[in-house]
Amino acid sequence: MTNNNRVVITGVGMMTPLGNSAVDTFEKLLAGMSGITKVSLCDTSDLDVKIAGEVKFQSADYLDIKEQKRMDRFTQLSLIASEQAIEDAQLKISDIPDDTGVIIGCGIGGLTTLEEQFDVLRNKGPQRISPFLVPMYISDMAAGQVSIKMGAKGPSYDTVSACASGTDAVGSAYEIIKRGDAIAMIAGGTESTITRLGLSAFRASRTLSTKHNENPQLASRPFDKHRDGFVLAEGAATLILEEESHARNRKATIIAEIAAYKQTSDAFHITQPSSMGEGAIKAMNGALKKARINASDINYINAHGTSTNLNDKTETKAIKNVFQNKAYEIPISSTKSMIGHTLGAAGAIEAAVTAMSIKEQTIHPTINLSDRDPECDLDYVTDGKRKVQIEYAMSNSFGFGGHNAVLILKKYSI
Repeated sequence: MTNNNRVVITGVGMMTPLGNSAVDTFEKLLAGMSGITKVSLCDTSDLDVKIAGEVKFQSADYLDIKEQKRMDRFTQLSLIASEQAIEDAQLKISDIPDDTGVIIGCGIGGLTTLEEQFDVLRNKGPQRISPFLVPMYISDMAAGQVSIKMGAKGPSYDTVSACASGTDAVGSAYEIIKRGDAIAMIAGGTESTITRLGLSAFRASRTLSTKHNENPQLASRPFDKHRDGFVLAEGAATLILEEESHARNRKATIIAEIAAYKQTSDAFHITQPSSMGEGAIKAMNGALKKARINASDINYINAHGTSTNLNDKTETKAIKNVFQNKAYEIPISSTKSMIGHTLGAAGAIEAAVTAMSIKEQTIHPTINLSDRDPECDLDYVTDGKRKVQIEYAMSNSFGFGGHNAVLILKKYSI
């Protein structure tokens, strides 16, 4: 049975290549700054990809020694972002432990731990494998550790849908509250795969940029004619979602409201989007229908915008199909142009950025778009941050395996 609960966002936390908080990240996005640098997390001397979007933090500044040793980097990032979000929302989980859940999307999991433990197996033998390998590696452990640390005893799990994982986590949390199975949800995404194996694997799939190793900040260039792939990045974002009446009763500051969430599948190819973007079109149209609004009501789109040849053209085609002539009037920007592609965390980061854009009525630019692809001819906000009256905004995520997920957020009003 579906209730008619309204779901609002009351807190945001972020750990990204641009900053170790939501505020820092958003301010640098508005300033058009890039967080892409030379890789420091692993040896790239024999790799032809030497750049990435790394989160600059020391785990000892945030976590005790036991947490540092028993959590992979992707879990650490998620835990820190979740603590920030809870503080931002001023939510006392101890007041509603059984009605607070956790959903954290993660596409891959603890690749750093797995890679290290393979070295142990090869060099020292099976008896030296860490007993914490499994609970450090499995991708649901971000949600598990956040649930344990925060005392949240409601629904708790991981969404795994490649680059749509973070969006699916936020959308799933929204639906849980909407149907009345929780009052509050800690929802987000996390990923940390900047390792030799991670870089090598994505390079082998011919999806990473290789032309800008000497100028890392120029590498991620969505919708540009000379884009040559995405830039691998790590990060985490957490949003606090609440049933609206609960948020109002405790006088919480409401950042934005979630109006709709829609998923579809391409059923086409393991890595490529369908040529005309049929799955993306159905996801966007489905979200509009569920939000009970028209395409003309959307004032901003945070694009998936990966900087790969096929994705950018296909997403542009899909937007044109859904919005028709209105597509040319909607400002669109790619967060990935500045932080790179954080895989399973991307949708959550972009949902958080979209919510903050609605709150501030200001959107960030798409950087590095200096020579427009003729097939990508929409308004990608290349002239710096822009003040926009946003009533409704759309955030798109599309992932390997044909996963499509779309969120519609709106400006909150009673």
